[in-house]
Amino acid sequence: MYAERALPPEAYAPIPADAADHGVSNVPAAAGFVGRGAALDALDTAFTGGTGGVVLHAVHGLGGVGKSALAAHWAAHRATGRVRWWITADGPDAVAAGLASLARALQPGLEELSTELQTERALQWLAAHGDWLVVLDNVDRAEDIGVVLARVADRGRLLVTTRRATGWHRHAATVSLDVFEPAESLALFTRILTHHGTRDTDGADALCAELGHLALAVEQAAAYCAETGTSARTYLDMLARWPATMFAATAEGGDSERTVARIWRLTLDRLADTPLAGNLLRILAWYAPAGIPRDLLDDTAAPPELAAALGRLVAYSMITAHPDGTLTVHRLVQALARTPDPEDPHRSPEAIDQARTQATAHLAQAFPAEGDQPATWPRCRALLPHVEALTRHHTPDQDTTDTADVLNRAALYQSGQGVLGPAIQAAERVLTTRERVLGMDHPATLSARNNLAYVCKRAGDLGRAVPLYERTLQDCERVLGVDHPETLNFRNNLGSAYESAGDLGRAVALLELTLVDRERVLGVDHPDTLSSRNNLASVYESAGNLGRAVPLYERTLEDCERVLGVDHPDTLSSRSNLAYVYASAGDLGRAVPLFERTLVDRGRVLGADHPDTLSSRSNLGSAYESAGDLGRAVALLELTLEDRERVLGVDHPDTLSSRNNLASVYESAGDLDRAVPLFERTLVDRERVLGVDHPDTLSSRSNLAYTYESAGDLDRAMALHERTLVDRERVLGVDHPSTLLSRNNLAWVCESAGDLDRAVTLYERTLDDCERVLSPGHPLAQLVRENLEGARAAM
Repeated sequence: MYAERALPPEAYAPIPADAADHGVSNVPAAAGFVGRGAALDALDTAFTGGTGGVVLHAVHGLGGVGKSALAAHWAAHRATGRVRWWITADGPDAVAAGLASLARALQPGLEELSTELQTERALQWLAAHGDWLVVLDNVDRAEDIGVVLARVADRGRLLVTTRRATGWHRHAATVSLDVFEPAESLALFTRILTHHGTRDTDGADALCAELGHLALAVEQAAAYCAETGTSARTYLDMLARWPATMFAATAEGGDSERTVARIWRLTLDRLADTPLAGNLLRILAWYAPAGIPRDLLDDTAAPPELAAALGRLVAYSMITAHPDGTLTVHRLVQALARTPDPEDPHRSPEAIDQARTQATAHLAQAFPAEGDQPATWPRCRALLPHVEALTRHHTPDQDTTDTADVLNRAALYQSGQGVLGPAIQAAERVLTTRERVLGMDHPATLSARNNLAYVCKRAGDLGRAVPLYERTLQDCERVLGVDHPETLNFRNNLGSAYESAGDLGRAVALLELTLVDRERVLGVDHPDTLSSRNNLASVYESAGNLGRAVPLYERTLEDCERVLGVDHPDTLSSRSNLAYVYASAGDLGRAVPLFERTLVDRGRVLGADHPDTLSSRSNLGSAYESAGDLGRAVALLELTLEDRERVLGVDHPDTLSSRNNLASVYESAGDLDRAVPLFERTLVDRERVLGVDHPDTLSSRSNLAYTYESAGDLDRAMALHERTLVDRERVLGVDHPSTLLSRNNLAWVCESAGDLDRAVTLYERTLDDCERVLSPGHPLAQLVRENLEGARAAM
């Protein structure tokens, strides 16, 4: 028979009141702690003057954001209290074990008691005393610490860290914690990297930014670099090439359970009972981190199910929901969620591929098809970063028809906004995808080739645009037939491209044929037929044949008013075009009233800030300039520039045109002090936005040269005119009307500089080319002829 073991006397008595007189603490050291001044101050404020519990959580509640390190540093260095006790509280059993350890620390003789009795003794002591702080770290649910909240709610202080962003309003105030500031993450990285001596920190700031300034990720990367001798830039490269490996990588002796991959896997494990939550996170991973419209997810599930799944992601701070209806996801969470890992049930290759497909389909459905309409621009602007992120994070060979559709819409929107480089890249990718997926002759493929040609034309790359249009037309005639509406559309586009390229002979012939065919196939009153009539009038005007251009514009306007109505946007455009050709013909008496009426009507129908209304205001200002009414011209063009900068942005092509037009009227008014700097700024902006070879950029260079000449700076004028002529010959061709104008301008400045021999030679060549390419009666030919006669007379 065994004798029962006797317990020491202290095991039967409460923990003495003076047990903590000499201080009791097990708060871990927050090694390498940096920054967080605002969060520490917020904790100070939260605890001031009260003994109630305070809960700390991260804004995103993200595992690895540094909640525990912050709590440990505050508890060790700022908190007061004879007892400061740290409990890992990731479940009820862990809470009980932590309380039991506190009881034993306060009264060592309690080791022989059961855990339940030790826990009870600790709760009794805490409830009876107030000079203490208990940190409950990594709490998942408020009910897991319910026994503590119930027993000691009115005494001492509780500091809780949690990934749960919701569910605490009944229990505690909250202090938000976000990711590091850039300087803080760089300081942590540098401190760890250089712990054992000086190391090269080049690229550390870029690496910290790529890691989203997440504390755990920065610490993990710095420790790895320090241990392995890897540079920050090499780590960045490895992160891009082998993300799954690097998310799980630790330095020798590091805690494999404390990596970003492991931390977030544990969070998703807790969400496993809501499968939709994981799927939503994988979909969101393909978009830009911030400003994700919540309605992109509307088709993923029924509203109650979707709301519940998003609510769980918010609760665990895997995403943040904003009052404006957008969502934010930390960029590293996204990177992990779209990186396949066969060992992680949340990141199987099949699930990630499916999520990418869904993310693409949602964007294709959401991106407006009418990207040229101002009403759609806010939506286009909101979605564009997500299109760019989606297509940047996978290779083109993974593109689907949905990818092509959304990229096509984005390209046309960007082209209209003057964002030409990205627009061309997107249009190229659309064409490549549709050729691969649909075939070379599919109508959507032909449309993609047409759109690429259109964007190239907008960018001024006529050498590429024209052959693309020609090939598209040939293929369309072969596949769809010569009378198909799309064929006629592509023929119209090619004719307009010929006009832009200065090939007016082919432009006239093709647009005349297109008009005849559209009248026959679609009817004389079809909107496309009216458009053809307008385009043909335009090319007649470009060719200097105003005798044919004016009547055709007049007929087109009459037909538009009859068929479409006097307030239809196309009718208003036709009226504007007619006013413009009247001005070109020198008939300002008819041009100005028509411009004025068009401006009033566009403002009434489209709104004062519509781009077409702003164009009407610009046209009217230029007409006032031509009529010599410089006061009204300056006022109207200044207003137009202000409005375009506000509505369209300072870099929009129309805004740049407004700046050019305002400089022109300053020059006409003799205000060269304002004209020269404005022309110079416009040239710099057009070179930056549109490119050095864009036709508008070349026009800016020509205008600036002319203004230098007006200011008497013939050396700079000569150099700029010579460069413009060389560039126009190279870009547009030697016979383009703009090239011929440049040659005339260079001759003029040579004449002004007294070099009459060179001036006459240039004039003679230019006149011969004008008569050959345009016609002897073309306004440009007449101008050159007058200049030549004047130069000869001066010799």
